[in-house]
Amino acid sequence: MADSSTAPPITRPVAAVGPWADPLFTVGITGTNGKTSTTLLIAEVLRAAGDPVAVETTIGASREPGSFSPRSESRFYDRMRDSAARGIRKLAIEVTSEALAAGWAKRWRFDMGVFTNLTQDHLDAHGSFEHYLASKAQLFVHLGPQRHAILNAADPASSLLHHVIPKDVQRLWYASPRRGPAVSTPDLSIATLATSLDGTHITLAPSPLSEMLGGTLHTALIGGVFAENSLAAACVGLALHIEPKRIREGIAKLRRVPGRFEVIAREPVVIVDYAHTPDGITAAVAAARDILGSSGRVIVVVGAGGDRDRSKRPLMGRAASEADVAVLTTDNPRTESPATILGEVAAGASGPGRVIAELNRRSAIRLALHEARPGDAVLVLGKGHEQARRLRFPNIRHWLARHCELARDLRAIGQGEDDAAGQLPGHRSFAAIERIDHGPRHRLALGPARRTWATPGPRFLSTTDDLHDRHGAAAL
Repeated sequence: MADSSTAPPITRPVAAVGPWADPLFTVGITGTNGKTSTTLLIAEVLRAAGDPVAVETTIGASREPGSFSPRSESRFYDRMRDSAARGIRKLAIEVTSEALAAGWAKRWRFDMGVFTNLTQDHLDAHGSFEHYLASKAQLFVHLGPQRHAILNAADPASSLLHHVIPKDVQRLWYASPRRGPAVSTPDLSIATLATSLDGTHITLAPSPLSEMLGGTLHTALIGGVFAENSLAAACVGLALHIEPKRIREGIAKLRRVPGRFEVIAREPVVIVDYAHTPDGITAAVAAARDILGSSGRVIVVVGAGGDRDRSKRPLMGRAASEADVAVLTTDNPRTESPATILGEVAAGASGPGRVIAELNRRSAIRLALHEARPGDAVLVLGKGHEQARRLRFPNIRHWLARHCELARDLRAIGQGEDDAAGQLPGHRSFAAIERIDHGPRHRLALGPARRTWATPGPRFLSTTDDLHDRHGAAAL
């Protein structure tokens, strides 16, 4: 191992990439779960304070709330330069561990860092949990003097981050007792939560910052994870001296995050979520139980991706089997055998719930919907906002299957077509899907307007428009 005394010094703060970037203030958000939701909550807090904001997340790039466009790393500087030219000075950027491992925090100046949590994921890319954490730490070790690090006090990894972050970087700590004991005294923490289909009401534990915020926060997002994310966003606002009233308004204003515990039907409750880690699955099941209380069952549909961290697959099976019914299926098999992946997930499914293995994802979703009774909740996990499945042969437009199958299956459990469509805010009637021609071109008719996509050769397919909105609804 190299002598640390000969290691090159860390440059901090990182220089702006050019004069045009110097006025920009960038908040970077990293962690295993909750990055996208936290990024969008922070953006709304900044907007509530009167600042236009540019946002970069997994689901896309945005300058306006709810409007996302595809992003590419190669165009990042172009987008930021254009944002600066438009007068935008605040950036909220979701930063992955892979990007940080590749040196992103050395090339772009981050002025504040937010850490959500660290659980098992991406070990295929990093090789070890230690390398995964070290990659996340890059966001914080390059922060300039008197900048802020916002840390999750209930995550043990925050203690390690605290020790490597320069001492002249200020810390703000937040915590939820549900995650575990705090490693440092939190500046904001949750005393109690009240969760319903209308959102999450947070009662804050007494503290000076809690008093500034009036002792409570409310988010339209559902579940304890989003309560944690709201605390992180509140800490960002307080660190920037934003008026507490505006912080509360910003957090309450975010109504939905595509594919993040997104409710698409209410009787029974049907929810789409991006959870694809053991911790994420556990959190989704817990949030569903909070909504249902003791009266209904939680039914989970989930699979694991191929060509990714295999060691988490049995842990995902174990987490899924904590639901009352776990329907294990395929996800993004990529170049691996879907049956092999499913077997590895099922091997860990030793929880108390009933476990069903169904390789065909469409059939698995249909099975779960038929299994559900009034008062139950069906969680379709793993795909979230994604609009395509990654296969080693021409892709299935699973987002289209979602609308066709969900409409039929909701009708089968007692809802009419118009009622089913009404459960999906913003969707046109399912009757608007007139036909699909399964040939060299797929033609989809949306009412009077037709859209056509060419699909030559075997490739991963995705869409630029669907039945929900410009960016697209969460896909099953």
